[in-house]
Amino acid sequence: MSYQKFLHVGLALDPIHVGTGGARIGRVDLSIVRDPVTRVPKIPGSSLAGVYRTYVAMEETNAQPNRSVGGAPWPYYPHCAGLGQARGSYRGHCAQPDCPVCVVFGFARGRDQAGGFAGLAAFSDAHVLLFPVPTRQGPHWVTCPMALRTVGVEVAGIDQDAVYLENAGSNPLNLGWLLLPAQPCPQLSGLKGQLSQWGVPDYVRNRIALLPDRLFVQVVNSNLEVRTSVSINPETGAAEEGALFSYEALPRTTVLGWEVIAKNPQHFKIDGRDINLIKGQHQNTPQAVHEVVKQAHPYLEHLGVGGMGHRGMGRLKVLYAGDPLPSPLSIECGGTASATANEGSASQVGEGRHAG
Repeated sequence: MSYQKFLHVGLALDPIHVGTGGARIGRVDLSIVRDPVTRVPKIPGSSLAGVYRTYVAMEETNAQPNRSVGGAPWPYYPHCAGLGQARGSYRGHCAQPDCPVCVVFGFARGRDQAGGFAGLAAFSDAHVLLFPVPTRQGPHWVTCPMALRTVGVEVAGIDQDAVYLENAGSNPLNLGWLLLPAQPCPQLSGLKGQLSQWGVPDYVRNRIALLPDRLFVQVVNSNLEVRTSVSINPETGAAEEGALFSYEALPRTTVLGWEVIAKNPQHFKIDGRDINLIKGQHQNTPQAVHEVVKQAHPYLEHLGVGGMGHRGMGRLKVLYAGDPLPSPLSIECGGTASATANEGSASQVGEGRHAG
């Protein structure tokens, strides 16, 4: 086997802000990263790879605090977690074939040295799987066929401008500002069973709502968490004049899904030497690569990902990390809308509010 895929499902314990790197003119000053095609917010795979590498290096340092290479002290953190360029007392990546950080996440040579290694783990973007939205019946977690497809669930029959519920009544349901007719979809019970196997909490599974892809994008972007902050003058301890700014984030309890692709260490060499990666009962297998990656999960839950960590953002709890579905789970919904939406209904989406 040349590689193996591992599905990861995570729950946002705090709002998550992975910014675009600058301010812009629009609804908020500091926006978050979005998929360039769907416009749905996401966490880029590069952001995940960076924090995973740092947290794995921290864990390996805790396990081997006195590690040395060639007789010189060479802790995994910060040396093997950094950029690879040696500066001063910072030695850079060790590039050893038995270093779990350098082998799994790759390494760069020094500025005047050729070569490097791409690493054995690759990270997909983390996509929104279930998104919390306020309604008059309490919060519901919305999803759509496009989002579910990323985790191996196929949904058909979602063709009406409506919200599909396992037990839908005759009354329309509001999702934030948008009022939609309700459609029954009893087969949602199958999705709930799969979410249970992935560790998604009951309070989320029991309030699932399906939307067409076209409405899902609008609902997500219209219900992101938006906060306003101000810079503080360190001399006076008061708000800085003219330093008010706003920023958006994925709200807490958002459920995200991403993949880690682990390559087979037996198919690679470093400087002509075989890779020697041993983790638990696994040695030089894709499972050994994944075991290294999983060491970062407790740190993600407590230290988080993204920016604004000093403002209470970023913590992400990994609920499931294992094999993806062996075959797609199929769900069939359909029927005619059971009620006509009032003013502000789905027919007015194109005329209503648009996210920034």
